[in-house]
Amino acid sequence: MQKTNDKGEILLTATKGLEGIVATTSSISSIIDGVLTYRGINIDELAENATFEEVAYLLWYGKLPNRSELNGLIQQLSEYAQLPNEVLEQIKLFPKDVNSMAALRTAVSSLALYDPEAGDMSPEANLRKAIKLQARLTTIVAAFARIREGKEPIAPKANVSIAENFLYMLTGQNPDKVAIEALDKALVLHADHELNASTFAARVTVATLSDIYSGVTSAIGALKGPLHGGANEAVMAMLEEIGTLDNVESYINNKLANKEKIMGFGHRVYKNGDPRAKHLQKMSRELSNLTGNMNWYNMSVKIEELVTGQKGLKPNVDFYSASVYTSLKIPRDLFTPIFAISRVSGWTAHILEQYENNRLIRPRAEYTGPANQPYVPIEQR
Repeated sequence: MQKTNDKGEILLTATKGLEGIVATTSSISSIIDGVLTYRGINIDELAENATFEEVAYLLWYGKLPNRSELNGLIQQLSEYAQLPNEVLEQIKLFPKDVNSMAALRTAVSSLALYDPEAGDMSPEANLRKAIKLQARLTTIVAAFARIREGKEPIAPKANVSIAENFLYMLTGQNPDKVAIEALDKALVLHADHELNASTFAARVTVATLSDIYSGVTSAIGALKGPLHGGANEAVMAMLEEIGTLDNVESYINNKLANKEKIMGFGHRVYKNGDPRAKHLQKMSRELSNLTGNMNWYNMSVKIEELVTGQKGLKPNVDFYSASVYTSLKIPRDLFTPIFAISRVSGWTAHILEQYENNRLIRPRAEYTGPANQPYVPIEQR
């Protein structure tokens, strides 16, 4: 209900964190009654049946591709995957201990400097740039990970999946089928999530008619925060701090008694649990069995039992993704960049949608400062 003053004028009132505020319309993804869909297709169906490339095509074009269309997209991704030499040389100059998301943010911003289409705002050019960004984020993250270890970056393979290419460029070895399938499914699950913080940041940026690189750079900046993409890193840090299954109960009970936040639990828009979490739990179990190390998975299950049992909070997408990526031998500080590799498909889909029917996003603020303040000359202060 809107507040009014004694003259009947509507007063501006704030909603903290914009919770419950509908800021735009979109046909890309939805969360209705706890069910997540991409273009109307249930995430459960996509997670069990679709490849990430199919999902990216779905988000960009509004439909699932046929075989020819899918092959065409994979070929385009291959053609664009190589980084400009100038960007690679820039990454080599980054401090070795730089935050991985800060490195990704800077490298993505610099891509615009070497794209002759960067300022071309035609729909065709923007779609090509979306595909370039999808291909090149994968290469950036893998190259950064190797360069900081004193290794040479590995050139991307042609006509293979994003998941396979990333694991290959990261390690220099051909990944096994189970690892490719696990990462591919994780990418599907993270591809889009309605008007989350990073997607909103991207849409606000491009609503000024700034370019797509600026929009994605803004999104990466938002995803960097521990309350958004950084949560999966925090989950793994917690697991490493606990160490063993025997320590779980005392650690979690102490956290709960002190009313401290347990990372990886609860979600603002899901009241009955995140539908993506069950797929990641299954992957975590399968990969743990494959590697012969069940410690992180068993600890995660025990933490879930305690937190859900005592607080009623259920795990979100970040909770089991931590043990999935660890089982794939991916360094903890690359978890959030991998999130970005997936989510850039959704970011760019939203950017393209914003351009199609643009209006500057300019909300108001409820003023809570002092009123009727006089100006005091500097000699009297």
